[in-house]
Amino acid sequence: MVSFILYPFCRWLEQHKIARMGAISIGLTVFLGIIGSIFTLLSYQFSSFMREWPALKTKFNTLVAEVDLELSTTWMRQFIDQEEGLVGTVINYLTVNVIPQLPKTIYQSSISLVLLILIPIYVALILYYREVLVSFLYHVFPSESKKYIKEILPGVIITYYNFIKGMGLVYLIVGILNSIGLFLLGVPNPLFFGFVASILTFIPYVGITLGALLPMAVSWLKYDSAMYPVGVIIVFVIVQVLEANVIFPLAVSNKLKINALITLVVIIGGGIIWGPLGMILFLPFAAILKLVADQVQELKPVAILFGSTTDLKRLD
Repeated sequence: MVSFILYPFCRWLEQHKIARMGAISIGLTVFLGIIGSIFTLLSYQFSSFMREWPALKTKFNTLVAEVDLELSTTWMRQFIDQEEGLVGTVINYLTVNVIPQLPKTIYQSSISLVLLILIPIYVALILYYREVLVSFLYHVFPSESKKYIKEILPGVIITYYNFIKGMGLVYLIVGILNSIGLFLLGVPNPLFFGFVASILTFIPYVGITLGALLPMAVSWLKYDSAMYPVGVIIVFVIVQVLEANVIFPLAVSNKLKINALITLVVIIGGGIIWGPLGMILFLPFAAILKLVADQVQELKPVAILFGSTTDLKRLD
């Protein structure tokens, strides 16, 4: 997939008299620079959030004690443990088990990142030997399929490149709008919360809810007012409406959009097969399949299943 993304750029560099290996090196450098900048920014924001966590934890504990005391005088107390309380149990679990594990998780992830050095190597080799791979496809598939390879493969690569470029632009714009809204509300670390919520929007309906929960909780604890969580909800709803009706159609085009049902099935299926990585990677796989299905008559049922009601009219 990274090779698909970099191919048009590398090909453009080669057409401007840059050697293939040099074009590949430039493309990989730009790509890794963009990814590294995003991770650096989010890591800085996350570190800032973790520095504020002790104060938020103290406020959490105070709030839990107040709620626990209030519940102790009501009939609901019979459903809650006499020593800790239900809310206290949840908060205690988070603070004792989840939060302390974050540094360990980050450390283990950093070790795993060492293995990612293989990805640039594979990308460079795929781009360098692309003619060999295409020739292999010509020879391995039956003769009646060769016309599809010749006609569809270049179009799929370019369309997928535009799709990923458009989706990146969507996430960037949504993240900026989320961050501006959270900043105006006074929510701490608006860039971190804004862009995490933006990335989570790839999960229909559920993603934006998950992305909103943490800034809602943090703003409520910081300001002791229900108006701030409500403000967070309003900001995210406005941005989501703009994303669905304006930003996505302009940046990506609705004809490349997979319907919400298939998106959820693909995400869950990817999670079952490959875990968290599958939840991220299987959606682009589905997008590639839809791009191919749109152009191959025999795969028209797949295009209909993956598409929207707008696609039905277009395919008919």
